[in-house]
Amino acid sequence: MFNVVKIKSIEHLTHDVLKIIAEKPANLIYMPGQAADISINKAGWEKELRAFTFTSLPEDNFIEFTIKIYPLHNGVTNQLLSLKATDELIIGDVFGDINYKGEGIFIAGGAGITPFMAILKHLEKENKIGNNKLIFANKTKADIIQEDKLNKLLGKNFINILSHENLTNYEYGFISAELIKKYMSNTSKYFYLCGPPPMMDAVEKHLTALGIAKEFIVKEAF
Repeated sequence: MFNVVKIKSIEHLTHDVLKIIAEKPANLIYMPGQAADISINKAGWEKELRAFTFTSLPEDNFIEFTIKIYPLHNGVTNQLLSLKATDELIIGDVFGDINYKGEGIFIAGGAGITPFMAILKHLEKENKIGNNKLIFANKTKADIIQEDKLNKLLGKNFINILSHENLTNYEYGFISAELIKKYMSNTSKYFYLCGPPPMMDAVEKHLTALGIAKEFIVKEAF
């Protein structure tokens, strides 16, 4: 199933992250945390499919994507930089294994935050944020997507770790078993993972070492 939709707006959230809002197809159904295959309706790019996660909610009357761009690659994300309102996207199949099962810790690396943005937005709307925590790994503070909004939503339960900057009130380095253990609590039942594959593999090993059973680890299986 493919739908051609017009872009309504494009804006920069960070130096290399775009927020794209487009029309919502009438027959589109998805859950918070899911993604779709997207291509650009432009000569030579129609079949270049890439998976992007919805950061809008299913009940919204528009669709929104939060997309990290790679200007040095002459690829799809670079093409997105040249798009404007009224240009068109092709929306393909919806898929995704990340869905909310209960309170816990979300662990994201870079653009891997996007499924959690949708899930947290949904929980906020339902007044069910509870004691959910987010550990967000980035290179620098400038790379943190929607830091102010996440701070407001989660407060002390929003933990940032930076690998290339050592700043006050930010963890420094890479996600370790010690770091996860530091922020675990009695309500940390589920662990949600999304990020680059090497990071996800490392974090999954940390969770196993901490005695977390596989059924409590929720991750994307692209």
